This record gives sequence, structure tokens and C-alpha cells, in this order.
Amino acid sequence: MNPENNWTLLIGIVLSLYAAAIIFFVVRGARKAKDMKDYAVGNINFSPWMVGLSLAASMTSAASFIINPGFIALYGVSGFISLGVILPLAAFVSLVILTKSFAKVGVQFNAKTMAEWMGNRFGSKAYRFFFAVMGLLLISFIVLINVGITNVISKALQVEPFYVLLGITVFVFGYMMFGGANSLMYTNSMQVFFKLAVALIMLGSGFYLFKDGFAPFMQKLHDIDPNLTGLSNKESPLFRDFFEIVICQIIVGMAIVCQPHIITKSLMLKSPSQVNKFLLSAIVFMIFFFLVVAVGFYARIFFPDLTVDGKKMKMDEIISNYVVARFSVFVGMIVVIGLVSAGQATLESLIQSISSSVTLDILEPIFGEGVTKNSLLTNKFVIIVLAAVSFLISWQQIVNPTLSVGIFAQMGVYGYFGAAFVPIIFGTFVKNVKASTVFTASVVAIIVHFGIFYFKLTPYMKGTVGNPGVSVAIAICCSVLVAVVLHIFNKNKAVA
Repeated sequence: MNPENNWTLLIGIVLSLYAAAIIFFVVRGARKAKDMKDYAVGNINFSPWMVGLSLAASMTSAASFIINPGFIALYGVSGFISLGVILPLAAFVSLVILTKSFAKVGVQFNAKTMAEWMGNRFGSKAYRFFFAVMGLLLISFIVLINVGITNVISKALQVEPFYVLLGITVFVFGYMMFGGANSLMYTNSMQVFFKLAVALIMLGSGFYLFKDGFAPFMQKLHDIDPNLTGLSNKESPLFRDFFEIVICQIIVGMAIVCQPHIITKSLMLKSPSQVNKFLLSAIVFMIFFFLVVAVGFYARIFFPDLTVDGKKMKMDEIISNYVVARFSVFVGMIVVIGLVSAGQATLESLIQSISSSVTLDILEPIFGEGVTKNSLLTNKFVIIVLAAVSFLISWQQIVNPTLSVGIFAQMGVYGYFGAAFVPIIFGTFVKNVKASTVFTASVVAIIVHFGIFYFKLTPYMKGTVGNPGVSVAIAICCSVLVAVVLHIFNKNKAVA
């Protein structure tokens, strides 16, 4: 039998077994879900270690394993410092500080979704509805994961991306119609160990390049392109100077925790006293997951001209092609499953959090008792619509990306957590905050972020590709400034 056919057949078998295992855990978790509260936050008493594993699985996704290493392959050391060092460190610090306090405050407001927490915390139904609508920006993250997984599986099985994307959409969205938070805990715990195995395999796949030391390794990159070894890369659209590489990523890393599938994980803990164990298990695994971006260096040395069979690769295909070309059939099977797990873990969390918010925070306030009585059924229809929308956008990004689907996803995701940063920080640490203060701050963040990017304001937005990290960093600073001024004004007014 042709070795290529062997590879395709074995990968197909392993993917089928993996899918069967997922279905088993989904069914196991779904049996316990009786209403939308069970679907949204679960009703099984999971250990803090297990909740931490679920966070690690959902916080690092196809972006960390498939898309972001492509940026490093294109732009080198500057990209690694930004995405592999500064961003994770800022995220870990923010996660520790914010989660400990949010877990205590979060329990008080009995919320099932992030939007509901916002509404309850600030006593505003309008703000709750606003944030549920803002949550639709996270569809862009679903698109990124769809594209990443599709590229991996289509390369491994030698199947047209359209059919792979269709299969992923039907399968994942299909089982998420039934499996909520309970199922996520089981599937994420399985996926996180696949991801760890793959992280170690992929990081180890380039160790042979260091046999003569670190300097010769860097020389190989320098010989391909001197820009790859600089602390900044003037030729890139994302890593040109200290502001883009360090300052913006510190701000992004601090705010990235404010996504609903990340920050609300702490609400699954049965007691705030469990937070330390929860954080320890999550961060230990995530250290390895964030480091996977370094594989971009290996891929660039493996494909110095970034071509396969004489054809120039798109950035989002680089790691998929590296996996197929670099690994044996047996190791390749493990890596492919791990890469699929990397994306699927976050994809499940996003589907669960977005659909829950649409059902509970948008449709229920509009249609009232009809949705309340049939919330689980309504949620299934929401997931079907979400599947169709994400499929169409994902296919467009596969066929015609602007550099990378990563830029598209960053625009949406950054817009969401840019708007969420002030209300979460003020709602967690500041007392007597008016709803109008955080509402205004969120609107300012959205306007500034999308305004700077689409109107190409500042030199960082010139050229074909703008940097969403710059626009959201400025947006968050403006949002915080507005919130502080309004809060002080309201306090002085109350005293007067």
C-alpha cells in the first residue's frame, strides 16, 4: 500500500476513535443537564484541578498551536517575544489577580453568563443586553479555530477543505446542542492531555537544530532572512517596535482574561478557597501550550522559502504542512489529534458561552416566558444558526484571508475584551460604580478600537494589514481613562 494512503487511512481511523470518545463524554455530561443553568455553568461537583485543566484547554486554542506559530515563521524572534513571552506573562499575572477576586464577587450575583453578571453587578438590563450583543464578536474566534482545524485535517487526510469544514461544523456544533458545561469538563480534561503530549512532541521536533548550539541555530534563521533574528522586524505589520511588541501585548495579555469562556470558569468552583489549586493546574499546562509558537522557527528552517511543491504557502497553512512533512505516521497521528484537540477545546467553550448568552440574555428578555419555558430547545436552534454563520465566514477566510485569519479573529475578540475590561475590573475591585460609567467606557472602547483600525488612524494601521493589538491597547487606555474620570465626577457630585 502507498505510504501516503497508509497515513490517510490511519489518521482517519484515529480521528474516528477520537470522535467516538468525545461523543461518549458529551452524553455522560448531558444526562445531568436539566435546564439552561446546568448547560451554562454545570451542576456536577468537579474538583478545582479538573476545572483548571478545562481552563487550560479552552484558553489556549488553535491560535497557540496552529495560527500563531505561522507568525513566528514569517517574522521571527520579534514575534516570539511578543506572542510567546510577553503575552503569556501578562495573561498569567492578570489571571491570578483577577480570578481570585472575581471568584468571590462572582458568586454573589448568581450569574450564568458574562452578560448576566454585568447586568446584575451594575443593576442594568440594558447593559446586560448590550454585552450579550457584544458577545457575538467572539464568532470571529470560532472562525479562527474552524480554519485552523480544517487546515490540519484537510492536509492530513488529503481531502478538500470545504468538506472538512462542513464535517467539523456538523460534528462539533451538533454535539454541543446537547453537551454543555458538564460535558466540557470531561472533554476538556481529555483534550488537555492530548495537547500536552503534542506540545512536547512539537517543541522536541526541532531539538536536532540545536546540536551545534544556539548560535548556529540563529545563524540558520539569519541566513534565510536577517529580519528573523532581530528584536524587532520593520518588515512585519505586527512586530515593528517596542510599543507593538511589548506595551501593546502587556495590555492585551491583561485584558485577554476578560473573555467569557475564561473568566467565568471560576464560577464553576464550589468555593473561592479552591482558586489556588484551580490556577496552579491551569498555568502549569498553559506554560507549555504558549511555548508551542516556537515551532514556527523550526517550520521556517524546514521550509526556508515557505513553499510546498513549488507553491507558496498561506501563513495559516505553514504548521499544517510542517506536521505532515516532519513526522512519521505514528507520531503524526498523535500530533494531528492534539492539534484538533487544541482547537476543539476552545471551540466547545465558545459555542457553549455564546449560545447560552444569546438564549438567556437576548432572546429571553425579548420573547419572555416562551423562551424561559423552552430554553434548552431554543438554545439548540441558536447553535444551528451559529453553525451556519460561522461556516460561511470560515469558508470565506480559507479562500480569501488577509494575511491570516488571526488578524480577522483579533479584530473581533479584541473588540469584545476591550469593551469588557473596565466593567470587569471596576465590578471586581471598585465599589459604588454607576452603570452609566462602565456603559460609557465600553462604548468608548468599541468606537476607538474599530475606528482606529478601519479608518487607519496612527502609522501602525498604514499598509495592507493593520495591527489590532495597537488599536485595542489604545482603546483600553481610553476606556479606563473615561471610566476613572466619570467615577470621580459621580463621587464628587454625590458628596456635593
